[in-house]
Amino acid sequence: MTSADANWLNWPNGWWVEHVAETTSTNIDLYDLAQQGAPTHSVIAADFQTAGRGRLDRTWVAARGANLLVSLLFRDLTRPQHHYTQIVGLAAVRACQQLAGVLPELKWPNDLLINGRKLSGLLAAVGPDFVVVGIGINMNWAPDDAISLSELVAGAYLQPADLLRLLLSNIDEFEQLSIDDLHGLYSASLSTIGATVRVDRTDRTVLVGRAASVNRDGRLAVVDDSGVTHLIDTGDIVHLRTT
Repeated sequence: MTSADANWLNWPNGWWVEHVAETTSTNIDLYDLAQQGAPTHSVIAADFQTAGRGRLDRTWVAARGANLLVSLLFRDLTRPQHHYTQIVGLAAVRACQQLAGVLPELKWPNDLLINGRKLSGLLAAVGPDFVVVGIGINMNWAPDDAISLSELVAGAYLQPADLLRLLLSNIDEFEQLSIDDLHGLYSASLSTIGATVRVDRTDRTVLVGRAASVNRDGRLAVVDDSGVTHLIDTGDIVHLRTT
């Protein structure tokens, strides 16, 4: 066993992690395994994805072995489905702080930003009785318009497996929160709330307004200049300024 292989052992109790060198998409793989009966807290992590996807069907790219590319399975759903992406997003924020001393901002719905540049993105796939949440975190490499953790820790190389251990432990903690407490924590953690934002909607219309709150169903409430509140399900959010 190589030292690299050994680093992908010893996970928090109740988590089953499969580490692969390459796959098309960890979300696709884990969704297929979920349909075959894989247990809750099953995880697939990959060094490289040939068809990684982000929100709104965008491509998610990463250099081989440089970043955390992982999908997590949740069964026995005891809360709204969108809470599982919120849990993973909150856990990722804390894990980055624990590993690198860097505290990212959480942007609605579940992007992580540092200095306005993208560090991480999440994508959920919902099955009949399960949710698969995929997350990519730029650790040692990032596209030109994004940022990596290593840029902020004097170029140190950070091990994806180390960040994953912290992520899983934090998920365990956040899963213990009540529905009300999780909603409150997620709402309080969003840098989007209170910001003036531009919403590029999927129907190609654009809305500018103040992000006032996030509803319990996960939708973002944006108040336009006329005082009309719009509830946003999906769309690209750009922070214009914070009030």
